[in-house]
Amino acid sequence: MSILVEAAVETLDGAVQAERDGAGRLELCADLARDGTTPSAGLIREVRQRVDIPVHVIIRPRPGDFHYDAGELAVMLADIRECRRAGVDGVVIGALTAAGAVDREMTARLLAAARPLRVTFHRAADATPDLGATVALLAELGVDHVLTSGGAPTALEGAERLAGLERIFGRSIGILAGGSVRADRVAELVRRTGVRQVHVGFPWGAPADRIAGVVASLRG
Repeated sequence: MSILVEAAVETLDGAVQAERDGAGRLELCADLARDGTTPSAGLIREVRQRVDIPVHVIIRPRPGDFHYDAGELAVMLADIRECRRAGVDGVVIGALTAAGAVDREMTARLLAAARPLRVTFHRAADATPDLGATVALLAELGVDHVLTSGGAPTALEGAERLAGLERIFGRSIGILAGGSVRADRVAELVRRTGVRQVHVGFPWGAPADRIAGVVASLRG
């Protein structure tokens, strides 16, 4: 089975290198040290022009929590419009209520604004009180992928939960396993969970070795 490796990048050089080393999709961000925010329009356009693999752009107006007000929603909707004009393939969103559940209304508005782009719900899902119910709701809303560690600190620690999510929801929403995915353990992660997508995120260390190593481990 072919496993897609998604790489989180925050520079043009990083995007080009990740594609060269075998990434099948990019998550383009700014400020990865604080879990990523929306990158500049210029960076989005340059990356889209320089790489051939799908580019998904994170839509996150600030670091911190995922509970957004009306003004922040307006910014996210405007950023999605810019992404559509730039010709990217998808966006990455995540909005929660003050109580920590998925904000259904805001998520539906972001989804509607994004179409026909692909939509991923990021690891805000892992901050919700009931991950299974969260994934079920996201699938119902029509979200294409959910990035999750299974609610654990790392994807490997959450392998049992990820396997359950893949088994129950894998035909209706893509389970994208992320959270300290490393080259020396990625094959075990895939074997234990059955997931078909993995997310290689921050911290990068040596980007070429990181992506190339993950890809090589999966091919081996």
